[in-house]
Amino acid sequence: MSDTAAPAPASGSREAEILSRLGTRLVVLVGMMGAGKSTIGRRLAARLQLPFIDADAEIEAAAGMTIPEIFEVHGEPHFRDGEARVIARLLESGPAVLATGGGAFMREETRSRVHAKAVSLWLKADAEIIMRRVRRRADRPLLQTTDPEATVGRLLAEREPLYSHADLTIASREVPHDRVVDECLEALHARLCREDADASENVAGAVR
Repeated sequence: MSDTAAPAPASGSREAEILSRLGTRLVVLVGMMGAGKSTIGRRLAARLQLPFIDADAEIEAAAGMTIPEIFEVHGEPHFRDGEARVIARLLESGPAVLATGGGAFMREETRSRVHAKAVSLWLKADAEIIMRRVRRRADRPLLQTTDPEATVGRLLAEREPLYSHADLTIASREVPHDRVVDECLEALHARLCREDADASENVAGAVR
């Protein structure tokens, strides 16, 4: 199902602190096609020494078909139903880094499950970067249109308001991948430390 995790990071490191505070939750990457969810996700998982899971690969394995084939044979609604079921199952798999497809976070039930089981991170990419990265690829069913640029613009307008519900936002841009991974780690560390601080304050307030 996923890449094999290596031994845990050294005690006292930023990565070890993230793992300790993460507990059984996953880190879930959301965002548009071409935002770098798989590329950054694999590197982030390696830094945290957690399994990496690609939701699209899991969907294809479950269906025995490629995603373009699922779209062609069964249509997008069928694909979205299967996607929601697969992600619900993956969210029960314990700590891992999970990269989701561009439309997965549009479902309210999926957003609710991610909120309950994970820390979500939106890799935010603009239309120019997305088109540069996906222009030559034939495995993007939603871009098989006469005007892919207009399609990307429409999808961004529809999806970004919902992507903004993610716990964290990191800009995906043309910089070294490890720089983006470092920013993800910093944001995760800050978020999880803040959760701990808030929980401590709540306990202190309850015993006063």
